[in-house]
Amino acid sequence: MLEYVFFHARPFDEFVAYLRELGLQPETGVDEDSWKVSLPEDIDDELLERIETRYDQLMDLNQELFDAEQPQDYHTAGVVVNLGSGETVYAQVDPHLLGKIMGVLTPEEFGEVVNAIVDAVEQPDGRTLCQRMRDG
Repeated sequence: MLEYVFFHARPFDEFVAYLRELGLQPETGVDEDSWKVSLPEDIDDELLERIETRYDQLMDLNQELFDAEQPQDYHTAGVVVNLGSGETVYAQVDPHLLGKIMGVLTPEEFGEVVNAIVDAVEQPDGRTLCQRMRDG
């Protein structure tokens, strides 16, 4: 079976209607967050190309509808923090500040800084840096 997935009802409905205009009987299904259309694989190559072209057009519409539903001022950034327990958490950081940091550090370098902070929080050492250097 050939499967086509949509994330908005309008392009899904238009695609199903288009397939029916072509004389096809698609199988459809709806999940919590997607709409699916299935067709048999034995479709003529020329017809399949027309279907694929229409699907691509409707996926563009799908993206436009999705983008239109998103908040216009949604702007955030985060840092992945790997804890000693193996758990991964995300620290939300002001996007402008993170942009400045990433303007001078590579992701690997910034990761080293974050990991050093995590280690210091999870395994506190009350000695000064000078004492640590002296103690080896």
